[in-house]
Amino acid sequence: MTRYDSELNSTPVEVPLAHPQQDFSARHHDAEVPVWKRLRGVWRMRVFTLLTAAAITVGVAIGLGDWLGEGRLSLIEAGLIGLVCFTFFWICFGVCSAALGLMIRFRQPPRPAPDAPSKPLKVALVVPIYHEDADAVMGNAGAMLADLSDRESEHSYELFALSDSQNPDIIASEQRAFRILQRDAALPAWYRRRENNTDRKTGNLSDWVARWGGRYDAMIVLDADSLMSAEALDGLACEMARDPSAGLIQSLPRLIGARSLFARLQQFSSAAYGWLLAEGLAAWAGQEGNYWGHNAIIRTRAFALCAGLPRLKAKGKGEGKLIMSHDFVEAGLLRRSGWAVRFLPRIAGSYEESPTSLVDYALRDRRWCHGNLQHLRLLCAKGFHPVSRFHLFAGAMAYLMSPAWFALLVVWALLGRGEDANVISYFSPENPLMPNWPEITGPKGLGMLIFMYVMLLAPKLMAAGALALTGTGYRAFGGIARFWGSFILEIFSAIALAPVLMIQQLLAVLRATFGLSGDWQPQRREGGSMPVIDLVRFHLLETILGFALVAGLFAGLISLWLIPIAASLALAVPLSWLSALDLGAWHSGKHMLLTPEMTEEPRIVTMARQWRARMKPASEKGWAAE
Repeated sequence: MTRYDSELNSTPVEVPLAHPQQDFSARHHDAEVPVWKRLRGVWRMRVFTLLTAAAITVGVAIGLGDWLGEGRLSLIEAGLIGLVCFTFFWICFGVCSAALGLMIRFRQPPRPAPDAPSKPLKVALVVPIYHEDADAVMGNAGAMLADLSDRESEHSYELFALSDSQNPDIIASEQRAFRILQRDAALPAWYRRRENNTDRKTGNLSDWVARWGGRYDAMIVLDADSLMSAEALDGLACEMARDPSAGLIQSLPRLIGARSLFARLQQFSSAAYGWLLAEGLAAWAGQEGNYWGHNAIIRTRAFALCAGLPRLKAKGKGEGKLIMSHDFVEAGLLRRSGWAVRFLPRIAGSYEESPTSLVDYALRDRRWCHGNLQHLRLLCAKGFHPVSRFHLFAGAMAYLMSPAWFALLVVWALLGRGEDANVISYFSPENPLMPNWPEITGPKGLGMLIFMYVMLLAPKLMAAGALALTGTGYRAFGGIARFWGSFILEIFSAIALAPVLMIQQLLAVLRATFGLSGDWQPQRREGGSMPVIDLVRFHLLETILGFALVAGLFAGLISLWLIPIAASLALAVPLSWLSALDLGAWHSGKHMLLTPEMTEEPRIVTMARQWRARMKPASEKGWAAE
């Protein structure tokens, strides 16, 4: 077994900060928050987005009622309309946010920070790590410090690697890589490892704030796979220095480094469409933005005094439960205390990586789902701003949508192809609740179906069309032909994978509901295909449901419109295997699903690759350079 130095904690002198746990049953206001002005027009944007989405949803409900029932609706039909409206509102809200983002992007310049006298900030780049690839983490850290050292800035920067690792071999790798980082970095770098990783990432960061937070004016929190250019890091610091009311400023991370098919699809989608939804979110969120847990700058003293997380009360006399998705809650607590929380989607040079396969994505979703559903318990916490409550609610709805979609699928499958050809009437011909189901091939049914598909695709179509009006346009994606070819590939891939993800998210909701959250496991960042037998076990439920739907189709009991869903679920295992396919080894990977960061690699990405190679042991140097 590799030995590690249990005493290696290269840290500066501690400058403690009080970091009290907050009370959700009492309001809290930070007396140090300066007086600040509200942004003009934000409430109008919120009303526009919400009311337009609600109006479209009501219109769909009326249209469905007219299509389904010639007169009085049955109980099943009313339930179906309710399910459709529940799910469709959130689709409409996304479309309206994208439309707002489109108007803001091309009609309004970026909102400037308040023009207040600024003083230089001392900023810590904080990287919590747990059983990660040490060479990659320290390599990224070295690149960021090197890029910052080359930039003239009024602010000063240091980096903290905060390890919670427990595996001796991984700890030894971290310490070896850190020694190289500390030796070669042009700016100060520190390393601290906790023997007992209490409260996971939340406890890791809280320990740092309580012991060293007083040494720094602000901290930029990074994930293990985060990478930010000096321009982005310094841009966040300058924005915070100019805006004394800002407690947190979130950047928009772009995806990079993808090699597998699934990761490349996610990376293309992020670059091609993500910016538009981000513009809309920033517009209606205003100074009540959200926090995604990384690639954001936080005022250290404000965080310490206002965002200490308590445990959620457990039933009975059991131990309180750790808040899993801490980031949304911390943003809400900062805003509750009077600090502004801003989102700046136009800061360039902020990056992260994507899960490499469908399985890795689903496993990450399980963790996020558990945390987001916990947020429902905080909706009535005292003092939260209404928009902060909306962020918490929307995060939970992102996962509760899947059970609703599944319920729609079940109802649709049971109702089948009409009164004389469906699962219900097959088992109970005299069922009095059976509606006289109209043919979807009629004008009203087809019109309704086409409208829903258009709404699903609208944000992507708006973003793809708007790229022609941006500075780089389609050139950054390899040209107009490659872009639209990639667009079509991404759309069909999303349609194929959506039913599988629906079932996986349904399982995640059930696991969270019954307390089956599992152990704290690091994310698989290197990816690679799983053995087929493991894929079969992982996707067993989807496969069974898919073949059941196929059997119903062949028996004439289920609508032919369910063919795409049935095929996706039945083929879940091969689709999952394909998602992990390494496109980096395929020539075609250089021609499709290109992004601006692939056609012209950013300087910080090149530097990170070089620093990662520097971290490799001598025995691996040749391999790393290839």
